Amino acid sequence: MTEYVSVTADTPTARTGAIKLHGPEGFAGMRAAGQLAATILDALPPHVVPGVTTAEIDDIVRRMTLDAGGVPATLGYRGYTHSCCISINHVVCHGIPSDRTLKDGDIVNIDVTPMLGGWHGDTSRMFLVGDVGLKARRLVDVTYECLMLGIEQARPGNYLGDISHAIQVHAEKHRYGVVRDFCGHGLGQVFHDAPEVVHVGRPKTGPMLKPGMFFTIEPMINIGRPDVKLLDDGWTAVTRDRSLSAQFEHSIGITEDGCEIFTASPKGLHQPPY
Repeated sequence: MTEYVSVTADTPTARTGAIKLHGPEGFAGMRAAGQLAATILDALPPHVVPGVTTAEIDDIVRRMTLDAGGVPATLGYRGYTHSCCISINHVVCHGIPSDRTLKDGDIVNIDVTPMLGGWHGDTSRMFLVGDVGLKARRLVDVTYECLMLGIEQARPGNYLGDISHAIQVHAEKHRYGVVRDFCGHGLGQVFHDAPEVVHVGRPKTGPMLKPGMFFTIEPMINIGRPDVKLLDDGWTAVTRDRSLSAQFEHSIGITEDGCEIFTASPKGLHQPPY
């Protein structure tokens, strides 16, 4: 039985397993944090070019977050020492910024989560570096389509399984693999909260969507099989068959008649090319 709890000033901010239902204050907080996250990604296209290191991009993310009065939620999270995750080519998620330089033809996911006023704005986008091949571009396009088809199902009375099913059907129609090992999640004043938002599933299954729910949808789609493996650093997940992987992520809130995308791009930079 799914447990829901309406959030008040006295509600514990810790993860309890219950799905939190937020009011207007929560929507305002998530809107501000989400727009900061989206503004940071909007600023990155001129820097995601051949020859730039992922550490340089991480520095930009950190400076922009701090200058806006926020804190990078990943910095110090479970020992992580960077302000974002940068995942290149066959890296599925949680790529660690380093002195690695971007190369012509790379596809790159940049995932940022500024915490502003106690609220988390979690989002990621794909970036194309230089001249990217047709197969890679198509993967990126379909992955964005998967995200938006999932968001179309995010409305009161539907179920998380409706979101999952829409994503899975579209990806598999293109003969791509949908990653099972990682999923979206509830968020708000807690970085990772209930519910888990998987990207494969059956309609009308899982928790029912109710106004006030906040969560991410973040499909990870592989050109090859869905299987992944974790590298020895304990963070970086890669495709087991070394095929390319892509991901997009938005943070959303369920409203009375649909959903609000907290992390929509202010500049309209929704998918590449930007």
